[in-house]
This record gives sequence, C-alpha cells and structure tokens, in this order.
Amino acid sequence: MEIDPHNLPSEVHLLQQIVLQLLQAVEDKDQLLARVQHQLAQLLRYRYGQKRERIDENQLFLFAAQIIAASQRASNAPSSEEPAADSSSRADSKEKKEKPGRRGHGRKALPESLERRRVVFDLEESQRQCGQCQTPMHKIGEDVSERLEFIPASLQVIEEVRPKYACAKGCGVAAAQKPAAPIEKGLPGPGLLAHVAVSKYGDHLPLNRMESIFQRHGVELSRKTMCDWMAACAELVSPVWERMKEVVLTSKAVQTDDTPVPVLDRERTRTRTGRIWTYVGDRNRPYIVYDYTGNHSREGPEEFLKGYKGYLQADAYRAYDAMFKNRKQNLTEVACWAHSRRYFFEAQTSDLCRATVMLAYIQLLYEVEREARQGNLNPEQRRELRQTKSRPILEDIKNYLQTEKPKVLPKSAIGEAIDYTLSNWEALLRYTEDGDLEIDNNGAERSLRPIVVGRNNWLFYGSDKGGRTGAVLSSLIASCKRLRVEPFGYLRDLFTRISTHPHNQLDELLPDRWQAAKSATQS
Repeated sequence: MEIDPHNLPSEVHLLQQIVLQLLQAVEDKDQLLARVQHQLAQLLRYRYGQKRERIDENQLFLFAAQIIAASQRASNAPSSEEPAADSSSRADSKEKKEKPGRRGHGRKALPESLERRRVVFDLEESQRQCGQCQTPMHKIGEDVSERLEFIPASLQVIEEVRPKYACAKGCGVAAAQKPAAPIEKGLPGPGLLAHVAVSKYGDHLPLNRMESIFQRHGVELSRKTMCDWMAACAELVSPVWERMKEVVLTSKAVQTDDTPVPVLDRERTRTRTGRIWTYVGDRNRPYIVYDYTGNHSREGPEEFLKGYKGYLQADAYRAYDAMFKNRKQNLTEVACWAHSRRYFFEAQTSDLCRATVMLAYIQLLYEVEREARQGNLNPEQRRELRQTKSRPILEDIKNYLQTEKPKVLPKSAIGEAIDYTLSNWEALLRYTEDGDLEIDNNGAERSLRPIVVGRNNWLFYGSDKGGRTGAVLSSLIASCKRLRVEPFGYLRDLFTRISTHPHNQLDELLPDRWQAAKSATQS
C-alpha cells in the first residue's frame, strides 16, 4: 500500500494497516542493518584484527552460572577406575614438583652436523717469550669460540665424460652408459631440480624471483624453463604421489578441506578459480596428499575418495552430503567443532550473551581434549574419558540450543550458528564414539597453510596442468615437513633414483621409509 502523508485516510482500519506496514518495514530494515553491521565487523576483523578465535575469559565470568553446573558434573564423574587413579596420581605429582627454574638466555650450541673450519690466531715467535724473564712460554691450552658464517650457494657444471673405444679392425665403437637423468637430455641435475621445487612449493618463492637469484650467480634460467622443469618432475614422481594416496585411503579416519587458487585461462581476460583439496591420513599413515580440481564441484573429492571406507572429517560442505548418503561409498561423517565455534565467535557482534555461553561450553569440550593429551591416553582411554566427561556437556549444549532457537531470528548470525550446530549434531557427536577421532578438522586446515602462503607469493597457477604440478610436488614437501624429513635431500635422492626404481618397491621411496633407511645406513 502506497502512503501519501498529505492525504491520509480517516478510516481506523486503514490507518492500522498503514501502521502495521510501517512497523514491518522498520523491522525489515533493522534486520538488514544488523546483517550488514555483522558482515562489516567480520570484514574489519579479517582485514585488521587477529585471526585467532581467542575468548576473553573475563566475559565468561558473566555467564558462569549457566555453565558451572555442567563443568562440575563433568569433573566429578570419574572416566573409569584406572584413568581416575592416574589423574589423581598425576595431580599429586604436580603438587610435589617444584616450579622449574627460569631458563637461561645463553646462545644455543651450533649443530654438530655443520662443517667446521679451524682458524688459529697465534702469537708471533717474538711474543711467546715472557716479558719479565725472557723465558720461552709453553702452550697450556686454548680458548675456542664459534662464529656462524654463510657461504652463498654455488652452481656447478658437471661434465659427464664417456670415453669411446673403437676396434682397430673397424668392427665397432663402445662407450659406457650414462645413468638415467631426471629429465632426459635436459640441462638440470637432480640437486638443481630439488632446489627449485623446495624453493617454490616449500619456501613459497616465485619463479621470477629465482630467475633474478640465478642471474646473480651468472646463469640465465628463465621462469618458463623452470616451470617446464617442475611439470616434468611432477610427472616423474607421480607414481610416489599415487602410492601416498593409496596409503592415506587405508586410514581409519581421513581429514579433508579445500581452498581456492587462482588459475590463468587463455579464454578469459582474468583468472578463474580452481581448488586445492587436502587429504590428511591418520597417525599410522602420516601423509598429506593434495589434489587439484578446476572447480568446486563434488566430482573432485568423489573421484579421489572412490573405494575409501571409513571416517571422513570435513566441514559441512554440501557436496559431501550426497557422498555420505551413498551406501556404496560407506563413508561415516565426522563434523568439526572448530567450524561450529567459529560461527558463534562471529555471532558475538550481534548476540554477545548467547554466543559467549556457547563459546564457554565448547571451551569445556576442549578442556577434556587437553586432559587426554596431557595424560597421554591411548584411544580406548580417550573414548572412555569423552563418554564420561564430554557427553554430559554435549547434552547440556543441545538442550540449551533447542531452548534458545525459537527466541532468535533464523537469518541472524546467532540463528545461523545454532542451526548449523543442530543440523550437524549427529556428526558433531561422533568423535566421542572412537578415541582415534579428533574433535575438529584443524589438521586439514593446518595442512592448507602452505598453499595459502604460497598463493600470496606466486599469485596464480599458469594452467590446470600447473595446478596438478603444484599439488603433486606440494604433497611430497608437506609430508616431509610433517614427518620431519629434510625435503631437499629427499627430493634430490628421489629424482636421482625414481627413473630406474622398480615399480613394485615404491614404498621404499615414501618419505618416512626413505628416512628410516637413511638412518639405518648412517648408523
């Protein structure tokens, strides 16, 4: 109804309709303003604020009455007879321990593995006589100090010489066979290829900067040439990537997540968005495998996870829903409490009271996980601890959310946080059923940090093939870092051996197996 302020109707029911219409318009604008203010607050936090979802504990005291009861119920109930005894004994031992002394601020010793060059500053012959009695002085010891020096990396030209031998009677010519090169008839050696790969995908150094660095060493290596080298290396080590994928898919639980990456497209005037997916194996299959897809559809993870049967921990991305419902895939969903916590953390700007209560509840869940880590509990003990302490907290959370849901607007920030948590409730509870499962998906999110940091440096992938190259080489380097394996030495040896290594013995080239074999040889 259009309203003319200069010609208002005299009928009461028409005036009532106008008032109701105006009230509804004001309410709609208030809701829109609240959403815009919430979005603005999140944008400002992402741009200028800290990324960590730190909770101000002073706020928790305001709502302590609502959560103390749940905390006391959880803490008073023993997890089992043995763990309760263990926790009490640990508490007694902590009381008996004295506070550790303050650590010194002295310089750390330099690693013994570094090469050492001895430089002696000795007295001249005339200075080795006593200044009073002129008697020759004898050496009684020496003062040794260490200074760390940097020697710039150097490039070497390896001349591969093959003497040729000919029969005196002209029967033929013979020469020794060269070992297989990483790139057939190519210029780079395995060490140079490993250096470029680790510099780009491990240290996030763009190829154009490496081009300038090599120029300072007097060598012209274009970024296009190095890009072609990386593509050839990724193709060379693809069997190892495939084997890592097979091993990860035998895990009891796999964590997954994804992040967007810009990709050049010759048919467009700007980049398009591809995706890097991460798949993190469990503690017994400790590999990180990245996969690249040109879009965000479910075909990518569906193809990667084909044949996998087990727990899949991920965010509530809709593409996974069809996979969880597909009985042929036999996937069990495990949701992430960190994602749920993020919704409530962001909702503090619109509903501080309810958001803080939920953050306090979730903090209690993480306190149980911290207790399990500090106690170094095995999976079965951790499951019992969760059943005893986390389950009552979770029941209180569910009751609180069901009570508060009718009181909030569905499209508000707190309403969306409550709806997200309740709609994924069964998956959020699942971590309490098995001690091998984690409360959140942070392992997968941490594995994507190298991709995000690299994206800010090299800006984009040159093509879909470049995305595949980055996924393969980043998988090897990220797995090395997770396993504390030095990636340069591993890749250099891998590029040297992979061409002639038997395909049925690929497990020997996996990072942890390679490190174990190397340690056994050195010992």
